[in-house]
Amino acid sequence: MLLYLSEWSIFESDDERLDSQICRLAVAALLAAVLPVMAGDNKQEGRDMILTSTVFFQGGMISPRYTCDGSDVSPPLAWSGLPAGTKSLALIVDDPDAPDPAAPKMTWVHWVLYNLPPIAGELPEGIPAKALPPGTLQGVNDWQRTGYGGPCPPVGRHRYFYKLYALDAVLPDLGGPAKAVLEKAMQGHVLGHAELMGQYQRSR
Repeated sequence: MLLYLSEWSIFESDDERLDSQICRLAVAALLAAVLPVMAGDNKQEGRDMILTSTVFFQGGMISPRYTCDGSDVSPPLAWSGLPAGTKSLALIVDDPDAPDPAAPKMTWVHWVLYNLPPIAGELPEGIPAKALPPGTLQGVNDWQRTGYGGPCPPVGRHRYFYKLYALDAVLPDLGGPAKAVLEKAMQGHVLGHAELMGQYQRSR
């Protein structure tokens, strides 16, 4: 009887050790999933970035005021939810439906800005170059000039993407870069991004 009890105690101890190992593995897996979030994982934070406008909503129509059919001024923009460690922002506005959304052949670039200070929080309507937030630099659009150029689609309804990037660095002066040059300079520095898409079709 004593021998039986002794053997049973040994088997019970082995089971307890197995359960303990399983528990340790489960805790390790849980910590691996939770710790990056607790530490402020930048990728997670980047998903909180929001870019908005008071003059059109996500996927909505852009007023002619902000196009070549009107005053051709830039719409007001505001952002929030930037990732921790954001040192500067870049803004690219482009149209992937050029020239015809039924048979697009290129992406037309309308506006390029970089080194926007995160603290600015917004760009007011029709902001001129001299009123841009301190430190902001401009790139060239596909009209080969700096500044904003509004929607002016030759045919059909086009989509216009306002893309804001949070960077972990202030970029050097790139000398009026095109979109592709800026995107190359941003590589390895993007903490998060937000997009706002509006649409426009000219009246005929």
